Amino acid sequence: MNLPNKLTMFRVILIPFFVVFLLVDITSVDKWIALAIFIVASLTDMLDGKIARKYNLVTNFGKFMDPLADKLLVCSALICLVALERIPAWMVIVIIAREFIISGFRLVASDNGVVIAASYWGKFKTTFQIIMICLMIADLEALQLLTMIVTWVAVILTVVSLVDYLVKNKDVMKDTK
Repeated sequence: MNLPNKLTMFRVILIPFFVVFLLVDITSVDKWIALAIFIVASLTDMLDGKIARKYNLVTNFGKFMDPLADKLLVCSALICLVALERIPAWMVIVIIAREFIISGFRLVASDNGVVIAASYWGKFKTTFQIIMICLMIADLEALQLLTMIVTWVAVILTVVSLVDYLVKNKDVMKDTK
C-alpha cells in the first residue's frame, strides 16, 4: 500500500463524511465542511496520480481503485445535489451514463489488450464537473449565473468527451474474432 494508493483510499473514506455534511442541516457551516471535504478529496485525485507517475508507483490496485474512487466521489456529489434540487436529474443521468459507457468501453479495450489513455476533453470535463460541484455546494446567490454557465459547459464537455472517446477508439468495438 504505497502513498498514491493510500491517497486513493483516503478519498474513498472521505465520501461518506462528505455526503453526511452535504445532506444534513445541523449547523450553518455543514455545507462549507462538505465543500472542504470535496476539495480535499478532489485534490487527492490529482496528487495520487502525479506521485504514482513521478516515482513509478503505479500499481494494478491503483489502476483499478483510482478511477473507481473518482467516479464514487463525483457520482455521490451529483446524486446528493439532485436530492438538494441544485441540478436537474437528467443532467446527472447524462454525466453518469457517460461514465458507465466509458468504463465499459475501457473494459472491452483492456480485454483486447488495448490501453486507452484519458483525453484532454476528458480532463476538461472533469475540471468543469469539479468546479460545477463546488459552486453548487456553495450555493451562493451571487454566483448563480456562473454556476449555470459552468454546469452547461460541464454537461456539454461530458457529451463532447464521450463522442471524442468513441470516435478515436471506434476500432476497439470491432469484432476481430
